Amino acid sequence: MNRLESILEHNRRFVENREYEAYRTDRWPDKKMVVVTCMDTRLTELLPRAMNLRNGDAKIIKNAGGIVTQPFGNIMRSILIALYELRASEVFIVGHHDCGMTGLDPQTVLRHMRERGIPDSTIGMLENAGIRLDRWLTGFDNVRESVEQSVRIVSRHPLLPPGTAVHGLIVHPDTGKLDLVVDGYAGRTT
Repeated sequence: MNRLESILEHNRRFVENREYEAYRTDRWPDKKMVVVTCMDTRLTELLPRAMNLRNGDAKIIKNAGGIVTQPFGNIMRSILIALYELRASEVFIVGHHDCGMTGLDPQTVLRHMRERGIPDSTIGMLENAGIRLDRWLTGFDNVRESVEQSVRIVSRHPLLPPGTAVHGLIVHPDTGKLDLVVDGYAGRTT
């Protein structure tokens, strides 16, 4: 049985046995939080437990590095939707130690793309179209600075509701220990 078949078979039993009942909630976050964090597999269950979050407590947005890189990108749009339409009122940016985005070299990523079949002509076409792959595929050198930068982008966003708290934290992926990096509010960071 391949991975997809295994998932579908498990899902059939999951639904048939009504196991979903334990996870029922509505679309409104009970703790009125939106969390931006990394997609690292070590955080899947650890971070919610470390933050005392249960299913339905928070909107959790994940990406590589838990980074907000653009004030008008998908991550910021999701934050704004959570705040304006889904009753969230507070933002948490949570980076983590030993992140795969630390020191990520865009040239290495491009080399791996080529090794897996992406032709140089495609990469060249994207670069000729003005897409700076070297910037787009870059990680960060310091998780603390990355969290601080993401908090700055969010807290200074012109569409963020005034007075919205924006917190920056770092979690340890082995222990779940949270360290406060920066505490900000719409329009300013401290």
